[in-house]
Amino acid sequence: MVDMGEFTLRIDNQGRVTLPAWWRKQQQVGPASELYAAVNEDGGLVIETREQGVRRARALVRRYIPEDVVLSDELIAERRREAERERDR
Repeated sequence: MVDMGEFTLRIDNQGRVTLPAWWRKQQQVGPASELYAAVNEDGGLVIETREQGVRRARALVRRYIPEDVVLSDELIAERRREAERERDR
């Protein structure tokens, strides 16, 4: 049984890393797939699919913006109020 939380990756002499087959299958990552990589605050390398990154970003936004708030609607309303104030000057 593979531990899906932690595993060891090996780097070949050309600097390439092979990702586990179970993870590639689970995340639908194929030979032409693009992955996002970032260095975290501790210098660690984080690799994720675009979909994983989008889910992480949405979860972060939802920590600060309630589910019933639509930011685009808020921005449009704010711009309309600004335009109204400009007309009133």
